[in-house]
Amino acid sequence: MEVTIGVRQAQKEITLNVEQKAEEVRETVAHAIVAGEPLIALTDKHGRTVLIPTDALAYVEIGANEGRRVGFSA
Repeated sequence: MEVTIGVRQAQKEITLNVEQKAEEVRETVAHAIVAGEPLIALTDKHGRTVLIPTDALAYVEIGANEGRRVGFSA
């Protein structure tokens, strides 16, 4: 599943492919914000962990897992 994170005062987004379900990612982010935790930690499919400061968080976009498209389209 693809997760896109916007960070305040940064032009580029952070995009991760995670193995967690959408609800798990949403709960992780919501818990960190509500609990006042300083960082949100997400781990991608390759085992790399990304730490995002909660006070710099602009948005989190949680996308559905898309299969690979095959063929040509008009």
